[in-house]
Amino acid sequence: MRAHEIDYELFGDDLQFVEIELDPKESVIAEAGAMMYMESGVEMETIFGDGSENSNSGGLMGKLVGAGKRMITGESLFMTQFTNMSSGKKKVAFAAGYPGKIVPIDLMNYNGKLIAQKDAYLCSAKGISIGIEFQKKMGVGFFGGEGFIMQKLEGDGLAFLHAGGTIIEKELMQGEVIKIDTGCLVALTGSVDYNIEMVKGIKSAVFGGEGLFFATLRGPGKVWLQSLPFSRMADRILSSARAHGGKSTGEGSILGSLGNLLDGK
Repeated sequence: MRAHEIDYELFGDDLQFVEIELDPKESVIAEAGAMMYMESGVEMETIFGDGSENSNSGGLMGKLVGAGKRMITGESLFMTQFTNMSSGKKKVAFAAGYPGKIVPIDLMNYNGKLIAQKDAYLCSAKGISIGIEFQKKMGVGFFGGEGFIMQKLEGDGLAFLHAGGTIIEKELMQGEVIKIDTGCLVALTGSVDYNIEMVKGIKSAVFGGEGLFFATLRGPGKVWLQSLPFSRMADRILSSARAHGGKSTGEGSILGSLGNLLDGK
């Protein structure tokens, strides 16, 4: 069954959100908590499954299978469906929980399949299946940074991914190889070969600051990369908090610590 044909518009630059326009009876599926606003006439429903038409119409077993796929990737068992129940066009908007860009991808342009990091998926047209993609190589499984399992998006409609910082698309030719930090990978087409390599040299591995492993992507195909993975940003915040004992240092304030005293801190 074909996915619903939704229209959309992106707003913002570094803190983007996507506004989706729904015709009567059209639906969009999103991760729980991603909704920003919705117009009157759009009804919200929690669904148990992977968001595809089959998971909703295949009975209890189909729903359990779809939900099980999501649980394995570490996501919630439930997703949220937004349906336009009015007689006119209505809009609903979605945003991610941290700064970054939203990438709209029409799966029809990539043979109906895209592989993405488990936290990249934001929302999609109803009819897109969100499943799992096992990385067959053991190096990817143990040292891939994001784990052995990635998300697999299948269908013939629009899906929206979110990633931190700036996103770049790279088209790899046959046999072309690019080496990246494992956390910077957002998504890749099914034709791209993905593997993990260890950093050569003890000094580079221990003191280089780039970790012990990096990902190698071999074409042909397209890959999407992010400049600021959420895990990297979180690590920097935690590191800074530990360095200052979890307390504010008064940076950028004329009063500094005196201001904290006046504030009762």
